[in-house]
Amino acid sequence: MDHVLAKIKGHGKRKTFKLLSEKTLFNKLFVTDEACVEYAPDHNLDEDSWFKIDNFSEQPYCLDILETEFDPKGYVDLPKDKFSSINLLLGIQGDDFYFQKITPSLFVTKKMIAFGEAAELESTEKRLVVNQVADAVYFKAQDKLVFKSLATISSIFKGIDELYKEATKEEVAKFLEEDFIELSDGYDASKVTKPNRKRIALAMDTLAALPVEERDQMYSYIHSYCEQKLTFDKENSKFEINSDDELKYLLYGIEQRFYTTPLGHEKRLANSVQAM
Repeated sequence: MDHVLAKIKGHGKRKTFKLLSEKTLFNKLFVTDEACVEYAPDHNLDEDSWFKIDNFSEQPYCLDILETEFDPKGYVDLPKDKFSSINLLLGIQGDDFYFQKITPSLFVTKKMIAFGEAAELESTEKRLVVNQVADAVYFKAQDKLVFKSLATISSIFKGIDELYKEATKEEVAKFLEEDFIELSDGYDASKVTKPNRKRIALAMDTLAALPVEERDQMYSYIHSYCEQKLTFDKENSKFEINSDDELKYLLYGIEQRFYTTPLGHEKRLANSVQAM
């Protein structure tokens, strides 16, 4: 039997209530393994793809309701005066859990003209819009969570935003002290933007795994694609960085985002990558 729960905002001890019984809120979602991508903060999903987190029940941000056998008798009906306080819908459909974050814009009241024997003006009660596709789905049998946007679900699963790894101020400063970087024109760690702090976090992991003897190859690779974007001192193996845009191209190079098409030999920048 399917159920719909509602979580409300506020300071009361009870936050989750029963909203509907014997109702299916979302169409069943079928997601193949091929359509799932391990979460990466710089990956742009294809329209039919989903981010996934395997072994979700073992994660510190997993919800208690997902770790136990669901019992609808443990939830009381949501009082009418609390309808406007809903901030999350949870559809329990079979063994799977469908989540939708609720924002104020999803509460609507509309005036409509109805045509019967004569035209009449009608005003509907406030209604809550249910999206066609859930923000996240937990497949219990597979112990897997799938989602489209980490920002959307971060308020549902507290702490999950740790996946959005961003370099700290100290890590940014340390990275900019790398031997192959020469700062100029007053550019320093305080001027590094949030997107580049995210890219630095990824680049630091990449550099840590890169053998020292391959660094010269990395410099040559970056220079070959960014000759018009970055000034490179071959003698000292240093890239001059004087803007956030130049830093971005250096970071793309460290992640090997540049490539040449085998047919046509066109140089390109990959907006996101996925290991095969």
